[in-house]
Amino acid sequence: MTTSYQFPEGFMWGTATASYQIEGATAEDGRQPSVWDTFSATPGRTRDGKTGAIACDHYHLYETDVKWMADLGIKYYRFSIAWPRIIPDGRGMVNEAGVDFYKRLVDCLHNHGITPYATLFHWDSPQALENRYGSWRSREMAKDYADYVTATVSRLGDRITNWMTINEIPCFTHMGYAVKEIPFHAPGTTVRTPKEVWQTSHHAILAHGMGCQAIRAASPGPCQVALVDNFSVTVPVSESSENIVAAQRAFHTCGSNGGIIFPVLTGAYSPAMLEQLGADAPDIQDGDLEVIHQPLDWLGLNIYSGVYVRAGEGDRGYEFLDFRENYPRLHMPWLWMLPEALYWAARHVSETLNKPDLPLIITENGCAAPDTVGNQGEIIDLERILFLRQYLKAVHRAVDEGYPVRGYFLWSLLDNFEWSWGYDRRFGILYTDYATQQRIPKASFRWYQECIRQNRVV
Repeated sequence: MTTSYQFPEGFMWGTATASYQIEGATAEDGRQPSVWDTFSATPGRTRDGKTGAIACDHYHLYETDVKWMADLGIKYYRFSIAWPRIIPDGRGMVNEAGVDFYKRLVDCLHNHGITPYATLFHWDSPQALENRYGSWRSREMAKDYADYVTATVSRLGDRITNWMTINEIPCFTHMGYAVKEIPFHAPGTTVRTPKEVWQTSHHAILAHGMGCQAIRAASPGPCQVALVDNFSVTVPVSESSENIVAAQRAFHTCGSNGGIIFPVLTGAYSPAMLEQLGADAPDIQDGDLEVIHQPLDWLGLNIYSGVYVRAGEGDRGYEFLDFRENYPRLHMPWLWMLPEALYWAARHVSETLNKPDLPLIITENGCAAPDTVGNQGEIIDLERILFLRQYLKAVHRAVDEGYPVRGYFLWSLLDNFEWSWGYDRRFGILYTDYATQQRIPKASFRWYQECIRQNRVV
């Protein structure tokens, strides 16, 4: 039997972006610096010393970008709101001019029949709070975050009903703080012990829990609340029963899974993770886990790659397999081609985390490719089409087998500031000419447009 890779009616097709990566206008209308403004302006921290000061100038060009979304055919758009625009000092006075930008953006989306999905925190925390108490190193950060959420949702909740608390906790904690080295991400803080790093992610999941409570309390009407996580996906190298069990066991201790997605969804750190951490486990105060373990309406998954696992000897019962240099990967050191990671991400939520009824949305998936404009003014990014086609087939398999995957948001709508990589790596389906701010649709844009039109993998 041949499959047409047809998705069910109502499957959500979208794209995703993040505030610091596209907005620019970092000093306009009352916005104060974020930790990424400071980090990227520090010599040696980003490729070629690039910053997000202008980025894609989306702050001024959002109407053009929304027209591109309408042309693409998406009905859903995931973006993030910049805390330093809403509360420039991190706590205290609300900057209504910053709020007004998001009102304009969301009204424009609605006018084009596009439903907004808003992430309340995507790494650009206020520099003022880093100066005040070291941002995520302090429990105060969770409370200040919850106050920011209240301010934002009470002002935008009449226009936005789909909220995500926090994006990818491992990236701004375990990659923003490091022992005896300068971390790859902002705030770029060197700490003395692994315990201090784990404390930052504990404060972040605490902020997520308090954020869930704040959204529901502040929303003027019914709303949906989610977390977006990029947990490490363990994929059985072959789907034998032994390798599947090994992948499920390994999931607990792979990356920071046992200390982030486990407490959020189950109310407890994974015992296997705590045993592995020993004295490096974070301090958990009474009542923290109850706050962290809030009911979610759905879970967002940002999945790009994974790690192969097989059954192994010894106490653990599993073994991680390394990729060799000639294994296929896209234009990032970590971007190994592993489409099944999307299928196993959904399956791990249902089976390993025992949340079979929790709806899932792929909130990010995509790849970087070395895109250039050809002689005809075209960008023929065939490797991106190959990547997306294979990954979407894995999403289809998950849906076909009954896992509750409701939608797919491609990363990203347009080339943008790729954090420490500056503008050197392009993830967009729209090419950004940074000198002119022109957007040029790549071959992948037209391909994805056709997937949306036919509601299937083409």
